[in-house]
Amino acid sequence: MQYRQEYVEPETQFLAAQQPSEPTKEARKKRPRWQKVTLITLVVVAVLAGGGMVAGGLYFRSINSGIERVDAFADVPEESRPQVVAKGALNIMILGSDSRDPENSSGSRTDTIILAHLPKDRQSAQLISIPRDSWVSVPESPKGRGGRDAKINAAFAWGGVPLMVQTVEKFTGVRIDNVAMVDFAGFKEIVDALGGIDITVEKGFTSKHSLNPDGRREFVAGRQTMDGGAALDYARERYAFAEGDFTRIKHQQQVIKAILDKAASGGTLGSPTKLNSFVRATADAVAVDESMSLLDLATQLRHLRSGQLGFYTCPTKGTGQMGNESVVLVDKPKAERVFDAIRRDAVGEIATATK
Repeated sequence: MQYRQEYVEPETQFLAAQQPSEPTKEARKKRPRWQKVTLITLVVVAVLAGGGMVAGGLYFRSINSGIERVDAFADVPEESRPQVVAKGALNIMILGSDSRDPENSSGSRTDTIILAHLPKDRQSAQLISIPRDSWVSVPESPKGRGGRDAKINAAFAWGGVPLMVQTVEKFTGVRIDNVAMVDFAGFKEIVDALGGIDITVEKGFTSKHSLNPDGRREFVAGRQTMDGGAALDYARERYAFAEGDFTRIKHQQQVIKAILDKAASGGTLGSPTKLNSFVRATADAVAVDESMSLLDLATQLRHLRSGQLGFYTCPTKGTGQMGNESVVLVDKPKAERVFDAIRRDAVGEIATATK
């Protein structure tokens, strides 16, 4: 389904696309839109292509045609956009949130912001998480919102995906080629479709915002297999930790890696039933920009596995106060080195620059 992404009031909600096959005109009108938006997209494209399913090409094209589409670059002034430095490399902005979070009463939050860099040789991927409370300069939207310093995720509330593109490009100096939006609530169905994932919990904690009826879930230290509900609770909890959102980012990265590991080695590729459930669950959780072809990307990333993914966090100085707001303070000199390495496709420098 194709549509133009425009500014939405905070109370407007987006619901996940429900139909993976090519919709009729009537279905296009009725299909709900995604509620919110991380890295399942890269997981899926890598795994699908890795399966080598020639006969599955037409099936995947059907799934691809049914994925929700968004005009991510509408009203983004070309003159304000960064120039392409390393031709052939690809930079994807991934926005993620959790429509099942009881705190989330609106559809305009982006709890996760990831800049995914795919080098020209496509032999690896570098994923840099940008904390949602990072204090940055937000350009002014066509509606007159923004035009000042604010938390980076305010850009989505003020101007939708296009203003997020502008804000991330201005902050990083990296030109965004594509946009993928993932509803973290979709983790539950995806993990269940895989039969669970293995996670090593570094330190036990209690989640008080669980999917369980009583709202609580205990996580004990050590390696364990999590079903979809446990994985979602694990990936979204932040209040149980002194480092809050920074710990949540680490846990989200753990879950993403575990999904890829299980999909690649857990019999999913060899089982049409499991693969079908996995693909359909993922399609329901994903929205992408109008120009993004998941089939083409899958072909390019067919050899990619979790060991070739690098997970990093934008360098920061910790938290601080801006007026009455608690914010994350970016370490600008270190961040500039990270994003400069991405601009130049200098893969070997990215990990060093994030330290």
